[in-house]
Amino acid sequence: VQLVESGGGLVQPGGSLRLSCAASGFTFSSYTMSWYQQAPGKEREWVAAITSRGGSTDYADSVKGRFAISRDNAKNTVYLQMNSLKPEDTGVYYCSAQGLPPVRYWGQGIQVTVSS
Repeated sequence: VQLVESGGGLVQPGGSLRLSCAASGFTFSSYTMSWYQQAPGKEREWVAAITSRGGSTDYADSVKGRFAISRDNAKNTVYLQMNSLKPEDTGVYYCSAQGLPPVRYWGQGIQVTVSS
């Protein structure tokens, strides 16, 4: 099983980034996919989730209206479009897959830094 994040980097406040997570080694279309953020010195926190077929999404209050999660099951990839970025969005972003039997997979994480 592999989850490989890409698209991170340094961006100014108010800017945008699009994260991607390419999955392999499991039946991607059967898993709920999520993004998590770990800010410096803090615990990892849930950011957004999308159901297996993409019919439902959910977001942490801190990113509602600014971030959008989507997926392409034909490409085994989940995305996180991040707009109107703030310094507090800085951190390592992790892609996660959750399915049955209860199982969760994690990517290695990718750094996002929002700074002027």
